[in-house]
This record gives sequence, C-alpha cells and structure tokens, in this order.
Amino acid sequence: MESLSRTEKHSPDRSTILLAALATGYALLHLAVIGRYGYFRDELYYLACGRHLAWGYVDHPPLIGLVARLIERFLGDSLPAVRLPAILAGALAIAGTGILARELGGGRFAQALAAVGLAIAPVYLFLFHILSMNAFEPLFWTAAALVLLRLLQGGDPRLWLLFGAIAGLGLLNKHSMLLFGFGVFAGLLLTPERRLLKSPWPWLGGLLAAAIFLPNLLWEIENGWPTLEFARNAETLKNVHDPVGFLAGQISLLNPLGLLLALVGLGAYLALPALRRYRVFAWVYLILLGILLVQASKPYYLAPLYPVLLAAGGVTVERWTAGPRGARWLRPAALGLAVAAGAVTAPITLPLLSEEGLIRYSAALGIQASSGERMRRGLLPQHFADMHGWPELAATVAEVYDSLPEADRGHCGIFGQNYGEAAAIDLFGRRYGLPAALSAHNSYYLWGPHGDTGECLIVLNDRAERLGEIFAEVRRAGTFTCRYCMPYESEIPIHVCRKPKVPLSSLWPKIKKFV
Repeated sequence: MESLSRTEKHSPDRSTILLAALATGYALLHLAVIGRYGYFRDELYYLACGRHLAWGYVDHPPLIGLVARLIERFLGDSLPAVRLPAILAGALAIAGTGILARELGGGRFAQALAAVGLAIAPVYLFLFHILSMNAFEPLFWTAAALVLLRLLQGGDPRLWLLFGAIAGLGLLNKHSMLLFGFGVFAGLLLTPERRLLKSPWPWLGGLLAAAIFLPNLLWEIENGWPTLEFARNAETLKNVHDPVGFLAGQISLLNPLGLLLALVGLGAYLALPALRRYRVFAWVYLILLGILLVQASKPYYLAPLYPVLLAAGGVTVERWTAGPRGARWLRPAALGLAVAAGAVTAPITLPLLSEEGLIRYSAALGIQASSGERMRRGLLPQHFADMHGWPELAATVAEVYDSLPEADRGHCGIFGQNYGEAAAIDLFGRRYGLPAALSAHNSYYLWGPHGDTGECLIVLNDRAERLGEIFAEVRRAGTFTCRYCMPYESEIPIHVCRKPKVPLSSLWPKIKKFV
C-alpha cells in the first residue's frame, strides 16, 4: 500500500488501542450527560414506528423502526436505553475515521487528529446523542468508503459485493445512500479509476444493493410513493433554500478547525500525488455539494461524508509535521487546539449546561442555532427545545381526559397535530391510562384513526374556529405551557370536541399532512 507518511513506524496494536481509547472517551462523554434534558421529539416518533413495523414509513426507510422495536423489546424505553445505539454508532464512527486515516498511510498522529476532528464537530455531538437514522448514516458511509478505499488499492474485486451489501443496508436506513452511490459512480467515471467499472463485480454489487432495498421500494409503490410526496412538501413548505446559508452552515457543523482539516483533506485528494488514486472521494464530495446546493437542503445533509475528508486531512497534516524535529511540537499543539475549540462549541449541541446556562452561554458567544426550517425560534435552539415538555404535555392531556364523564372516557380519542405530540401521548400516556393517540402527520396518517368515530375527541393545538367547522360541540378544556419548548408547542389549547359533522373516517383523507 502506498504510504503518504512513514517517517514513524507504529504498531497496529498501539494504533488500535489509541482509537479504542478515543472512541470510549467519546461514548463516556455522551453517557455522562444522557439524562440532562429529555426525549427528543423524533425519538418518541421512532419508538412509535417500532410499534408499527413495516417495510417503510412516510419520512424514512424501515431500519430505524426495527432498531427502536428491538431497543424497547430488550432494553426498555428509558432514555439511556433509547440512546445507547446512537452513542455506540458514534464511537464506531470515531474509530472508523481513524482507520480511514490509517488505510491512507497515516500513523498514530494522523489517526488521532482525524478522529478528534470528528469528535469535536458539533453536528456529530448531537447526531450521536439521540436515536435517529442520522446517527447510523455516517457509519454506513464510512464503512462503504473503507471498502472502496481497499478496491482503489487493488483489493479483491469481489469486495464490491460487500460494498453493495453496505449500500443496501444504508438505503434501508436512509435514502440519502443513493446520493453517496451516485457520487461514487460519477467520481469513478471522472478519474482513471473508471477501470474498476470494467469488471462485472461493481455491477453485481449494485444489484445486491438493489435487492436489499427492494422491499422498501415495493412498499413505496404499494402506498403511492409517500416519501416522494413528503420530500416535495418538505422542500417547498418547510426547508429554507439558502445556498449561502448552506455553505456557512458547514462552519458551525464541523467547528472552524474541523472544517479547516476537512478542506485540507479535500485539497489533498485533488492535489497530492500520493493521494491521486483516491481522488474519487473529492469528486463524491464536490458532486454531492453541488446537488445539495441547488435544492432546499439542510447543512447537515453533508455530514456523513466528512470522515473521509478528515482522514485525508489528518494524514496531510502529519506529513507536513514529519520533517525536522523542531516541527514535531506542532502535533500536540494541533491536537490541543482542536480539543480546546471543541470544548468551546460543544455546549451548543451537547446538553452540557442547564437551560438557563445554555441561554447565557449562547448569548455570550453570539450564537443562535438555526434548524434550517421556516419557523419562529424559541429560547433554546430547536434541537434542544424539542427535548422539552413531552411528559408534561401527556400529564396535561391526562387531566383533561380524567375530567370527562366516565361514559366518555371509554371511547374518547386523542388527536395530536404532529407526530411529536401524538408520540408523546403514546409513550408517556401509558402511566395515565390514555388511549393510543391519533394524528394525520406523516406515518401516523397511514396508521389511520384506529376505528375511532370522532364522537368524542380531545384535540391538541388547534383553533376553536377551525374545529367548529368539523364538530357541533367544541369546548376548551385546558392549556399546555412550556417555557423551553418551541413556540408552536407552548400555550397550546386543548379542546374536547363532540358530535362530528362528518365521520372521522371520511375526514381522514382531507387532513393528511406529509411534511
């Protein structure tokens, strides 16, 4: 294997111990603050998806639902249990980034710098802290990149089957794996490594990926392509199309030093002769960047590709500091500076501080995180605001439910305007004996009204005037207030509605909300 920097000879065992230590430290950091806030909105939703196993969901493929089902079945639904797989995925991604640097010819310093570059990135601190398909996405992309790297080094062409298997599972996790696959194919065509496509093995690998993905594809066809409808609505109604903001967002996602290291890696793939055979990775990044810039994309959509760039950046910096011994002091200085920079930005995406402490800290730094969506901001950035209020919401709804006449409780349903509200009722409402919630938002719409007639319905977060068009009787029975929630989840009315003017089953198709 061609080596970029071999002035130091390191035992693979010592490198493995180093990466294992970094990965373990990263996991322990997450575990130390795992209960500071509460369940994230999407975590509640994925747990609900796990109770409705299918080959697909409106807004994501099936894998996360299966993971959630297994967590709840074997570990329970406590916050540490729910988040443990994401934290483990983060630890593996840290190790995988270091291994990428090793495979590119890097020694211990290169591996450590690449891994630390990933560890200090605010986007990963958040993504690896909550249960989400976004926590597993970098792992699939990094694993596929490792296989591709071996193929570029002249490895057994049958490795394309492994690449296809990883890509297929990645597609069952998140459809963005299609972008990675397209980028790899286009990148190969744009480099001399297109020779790899002359073998039948990459095409067989592609067929294997398609076969693994097929059940989800058939589900999409059977259900009228709901994910495409969701994606169109999200792009036009929710996400902000701001190319400049997308590019600027990469700074806040990676930490300025992390982004600098990634850009060094990008330049190394393009300019350094020793990395020429791996230039396809630069093309993958540039192609995906171009695609995402012309769409209404959120900045974090590029996040799963950065381990590949950080690895090359670590190797390049190691090479720059491999000359006279006088330059060696730069290595601990670079690592120390990276850790210090990470410590400054970590509280913005990892719940290290109390709510009021975070508000003061963000104000001191002049930072106001954006979700990339068209919505009013609250006291906390959305990713933290959505960790608040869910148990309290269920308790408030339970008070309304318990106030109903006993004859009504047996057949009165609960309707949430979005999957967060409905999923909170489903998880936290158990302790109060609440029925399963209804919603027309995303996959909750597909799960239907459960045979509920709507003769008695507790409706969250809707206007009395609008409800009066649907029900003959509308009574406001409560209000939910939450200081740290998003504004649209605070001061929300709770109405008890009776005597629907049309059956709920007839109304259902008209209230579908895929966004």
